[in-house]
Amino acid sequence: MSMNDNQIKLPAKYDAILRASREINFSMASDLQTGALLRTLVASKPAGHFLELGTGTGLSLAWIVNSMDNQSSVISIDNNPVFYSTAEQFWKDQQRVTLVNTDAGPWILENQGLSFDLIFADSWPGKYQLFEETWRLLKRGGIYLIDDMLPQPNWPSDHPENVARLIKDLERRDDLQLTKMNWSTGIILVTKTR
Repeated sequence: MSMNDNQIKLPAKYDAILRASREINFSMASDLQTGALLRTLVASKPAGHFLELGTGTGLSLAWIVNSMDNQSSVISIDNNPVFYSTAEQFWKDQQRVTLVNTDAGPWILENQGLSFDLIFADSWPGKYQLFEETWRLLKRGGIYLIDDMLPQPNWPSDHPENVARLIKDLERRDDLQLTKMNWSTGIILVTKTR
């Protein structure tokens, strides 16, 4: 037995999606540890409704779908048509998967009546923009997962300020419990308490 967090069983379709992602030079995939954590958190929400902000090519979606039960569903949003078309190749025929090719910001504002058990915030809207509006979509007891909170090679020079501001804002709130994880790409795991 080993505590090596690089020994991770990959979900179905992951290798095929990764190959397709490399063909279009997609370099913004969540790492394996984030995916494994996401898969575990999704499994904690039977008959769950999940929201992914930032589909990319569908790699993170593979982790989500991997542990969804038959009563669960996921909506995944991305505004990049090239990334979206790659994800669509793998997920368009899945009945419990809804892909939306649009800007997440307007979508969040237009869908305030929806509610989710888990939100994976992997785009600017929902993380650095429209946080309050996205937060309202999360059920009490729901999980809000944010990745890429440690410095990344593709960060713009002023991005550390955005990260610091988000962390400070989260720490001030009294309607959540959060754990900052200096692991993977930098994870903040949040549970909504009211």
